[in-house]
Amino acid sequence: MRKKKAPKRYLAPDPKYHDTLVTQFVNNLMERGKKSIAYGIFYSAIDTVSAKTSQNGIDIWKRALENVSPSVEVRSRRVGGATFQVPTEVRPERKVSVGIKWLIKYANNRNEKTMSDRLAAEIIAASKGEGAAVKKKDDTHRMAEANKAFSHFRF
Repeated sequence: MRKKKAPKRYLAPDPKYHDTLVTQFVNNLMERGKKSIAYGIFYSAIDTVSAKTSQNGIDIWKRALENVSPSVEVRSRRVGGATFQVPTEVRPERKVSVGIKWLIKYANNRNEKTMSDRLAAEIIAASKGEGAAVKKKDDTHRMAEANKAFSHFRF
């Protein structure tokens, strides 16, 4: 590594729930720098989740994020001209950021009318252990399990 390591930047907590994880989620949800719109979508989705499940929306969102975050993933490793899919543990920060990205991506692919409705539906599904984002996590874990034989190539 030639250059020095980039300093870790810390996020400011969001205005409503005073949680930095919410800010990270909203930053990933944001498009074209429209942060206030992203906050509106997120808060609306959390309100919808609260209304539909009659529980605390933030707690359900955190449970959904836990259910979506992968603990192992496969990384390509080139050894002697062949490429192997090597299963590796996921760092805690990466685990959260991958979970956030999957939750947003698969919410975007849903058929509800507004993004807040899509996000709310995906959060509810993920908190129950269902939905496309949870399926993606299961597929990732299954792929890591299938390539367990190559784990000795870990770097």
